Amino acid sequence: MSGGLLVQAMMRETGVRLTPKEADELQNAHHRHFEGWTNATRPLPGAAELLRTLTDCGVPWTIATSARRDDAAPMFARLAVPPDVPTVTREEVSRAKPDPDLFLAGAARLGIPARDCVVVGDSVWDLLAARRPEALGVGLLSGGHGQDELERAQALRVYADPFDLLGHIDELGVRDAHGA
Repeated sequence: MSGGLLVQAMMRETGVRLTPKEADELQNAHHRHFEGWTNATRPLPGAAELLRTLTDCGVPWTIATSARRDDAAPMFARLAVPPDVPTVTREEVSRAKPDPDLFLAGAARLGIPARDCVVVGDSVWDLLAARRPEALGVGLLSGGHGQDELERAQALRVYADPFDLLGHIDELGVRDAHGA
């Protein structure tokens, strides 16, 4: 969920109304708070291995995130994302998830129609954004949403984390150079 939608949801849930300036200040405060956690944030189990496996199998991939580039850059480094892999961050698109803009931009940078992409996400917002351009959605339980929620958002498969997905990668049609 984008920061703007988060603020709207918060206002709806609490009944508190914010001016546009206050909403911007809240989003900036969230950004500053997140910066304080940057050094403590670690990739999910199997995430870096999954990306290496995709590369080794010749599967083009990208990361499309609702995070700002300066927030995402440390995680890209921890995941050892090669510099030639296209990435898309919030400030590069008009709208963040649940709108499909991030995934459409990622697909465009890969030169692949979005409907031929598999989107891996850990929220219903990711899956809704994937569904709109007819990409295949795969859910991870690492985002706080349950399996039933992700399946209702039309996840084809749901895995515990990237390590679990990696153990079932053949279910998504990914094969190594030997077809295994």
